Amino acid sequence: MSSSVSVAAEWDLLSDRFYRRITLYSPLPWSAPAIGATSSFSGGGGAVIGRLDLSTHIVAAAPFGGPIAAVRDDSKIVQLHSEPSRRRLLLFTSSGHPIASAPWPPLLPRLHSLAFSSSLSLVALLSDGSLLRFRLPDLQPTPSSSPVPLLPPASGGVADAVFWGGGVAVLTEDNRVVVTTDIEAADPHPRELADPGVGDEEQVLCMAVVEPQFVMSGSPEAYDNYQLISSSLPEAIEACIDAAGHEFDASRQRTLLRAATYGLAFCSRFPHERFQEMCKTLRVLNAVRDPEIGMPLTIKQYKLLTAPVLIGRLINANKHLLALRISEYLNLNPEVVIMHWACEKITASDTIPDTVLLEGLLDKLRLCKGISYAAVAAHADNSGRRRLAAMLVDHESQPSKQASYSSLLIPLLLSIDEQEKALSKAIESGDTDLVYLVLFHIWQKIAVEKNAPLDFFGLINARPLARELFMAYARHSKHEALKDFFLSTGRLQDAAFLLLKESRELEKNAMASKGSPLHGPQIRLIEQAHRLFAETKEHVFESKASEEHAKLLRSQHDLEVSTKQAIFVGSSVSDTIKTCIAMGNERAALKVKSEFKVPDKRWYWLKTCALATVGNWDALEKFSKEKRPPGGNLNPTGYKPFVEACIDAGQKTEALKYIPKLADPRERSEAYARMGMAKEAADAASQAKDSDELFGRLKLTLAQNSTATSIFDTLRDRLSFQGAY
Repeated sequence: MSSSVSVAAEWDLLSDRFYRRITLYSPLPWSAPAIGATSSFSGGGGAVIGRLDLSTHIVAAAPFGGPIAAVRDDSKIVQLHSEPSRRRLLLFTSSGHPIASAPWPPLLPRLHSLAFSSSLSLVALLSDGSLLRFRLPDLQPTPSSSPVPLLPPASGGVADAVFWGGGVAVLTEDNRVVVTTDIEAADPHPRELADPGVGDEEQVLCMAVVEPQFVMSGSPEAYDNYQLISSSLPEAIEACIDAAGHEFDASRQRTLLRAATYGLAFCSRFPHERFQEMCKTLRVLNAVRDPEIGMPLTIKQYKLLTAPVLIGRLINANKHLLALRISEYLNLNPEVVIMHWACEKITASDTIPDTVLLEGLLDKLRLCKGISYAAVAAHADNSGRRRLAAMLVDHESQPSKQASYSSLLIPLLLSIDEQEKALSKAIESGDTDLVYLVLFHIWQKIAVEKNAPLDFFGLINARPLARELFMAYARHSKHEALKDFFLSTGRLQDAAFLLLKESRELEKNAMASKGSPLHGPQIRLIEQAHRLFAETKEHVFESKASEEHAKLLRSQHDLEVSTKQAIFVGSSVSDTIKTCIAMGNERAALKVKSEFKVPDKRWYWLKTCALATVGNWDALEKFSKEKRPPGGNLNPTGYKPFVEACIDAGQKTEALKYIPKLADPRERSEAYARMGMAKEAADAASQAKDSDELFGRLKLTLAQNSTATSIFDTLRDRLSFQGAY
């Protein structure tokens, strides 16, 4: 009975509601002087040394059991003992344990008030109406460290201010009210409210912001007699469970929950999941309310905050073990906790070798299946631990994820001189851009260090994709590198074909026909190709052809030098001979004929054509009389080249010198027909064996000549009549 009286005595009636004040933590660490105290605060999570007098400080307490911030109020006269004269910004847990401290920024207007936003950002309102934000937990000003002005010019400064959630209402010294609802934004948008109607001689004593979203209801009545409350039993059970949720004392929580379980035995229709859910919630709340953690959340605050947000606040306070246990207890994914721990571990382990640190990280990372190693690896890279980052990504067990991490992994591997491994990973990813990235990196390193590229060639030759990509690139821009690759890997024929391609490109050069300074290199390239082809058994033809080509270019080069005319290089053997004869240099033509074993039949054709081209008919006639042209059944050349050359040149008189010398009647007949001499063509045709076919062809040739057609018909009829007998 005494226990019930003592509990009831704690409640005070205010209007129509009962309230009570609860002592959560006593004594607070800052309220009792430590032995050997010499200063007010050591900072950085150390112990408080000496007594902290809150009456001389500007203090702000965060909502939802968050931390407490304090800074000495410089508007008050304070006796300094051994602490430094410069003010410091202090941060504590709700249980009074220090979290961090930092020097207060100098050269600022006087501080008016401190406050925490709903997202746990610390903001400071200065006397001139500007806002300064601090980052938790290290209390450093945010990147935009300059104060953000909230008041209009000439407002007279801040007279009073009230913070709530994400906003602040400022009463200026000239009795204007300015409200800003987005103090956490990089560029807040303050707006002035309507004139409150306060006279110049009047003074505003206080102001408040009504927050209707935080309204709480109750304490249920208990009944001792089951018969009296059977109809209201579910409500009574719910009241006990709800009261336990609002209770901070663990023993009272147990008492209320035992009462609820007693009622559950007599009420089958009450959902038991509600009781189990409350037990889980209270275990979480009691854990974070512990003085070592110092987050005295109410159950309503916890529900508004939600478990994931609470876990986020715990890991930001480096309470990773508790955050992990709560995640596992509530069946939440512990990935975010483990990843944050891993990142903090990397940051705090500058002196630990990469291999040792990796083992410690993997022990924890493996606890969470499917965890992403990318964020941890990226943090290691940003912290200057590139080798560790590469090793972390390399331990990714899921191929699909490892492929997506390739863009992160490969540059890391290259930065720590793991070129071969980087190339293998790039090929595994199937991304040709990444393969090219590795190839260019290795090639550039070879160029800078002036090393032989043999190791590089061996590296890519064993990897088909890398080999093909390198070859495709080198064919367009790095012929020498490609040639060295072919030679080093035994692909002699490919190197030879590449040399021939280079010779053709050299031939296209505009300078190649201006005095031939490039013909020497061009010839040497073809000769090199010949030697490479000669070392393979499968390319005998290419070897012989390149040899002949080089020999021809040398001959043509010598001719251009001797004649001082750049007209030979690039032409065929036949054209070279014809050009020499046309220029009157038959000795040079005979030399080319001998070097390249030009047959007599071809020689006759070339010489007659050349002499006819320049109109040297006397020389042509003389040539026809020097030696009987090659003829016979197997090589029926004879005088036909002379006739063809004269007819093509339109020299009928010259052609008539050689037509009668044609041994074949068919050739004589066709020659006469081409010159329009129908009678002579018919006479020659009559001497041929297949005269009918020949007559038909000649008739078509001379179709426009009616006289010639009549001659052919008469002669054919005569031959047919003679054949009948």
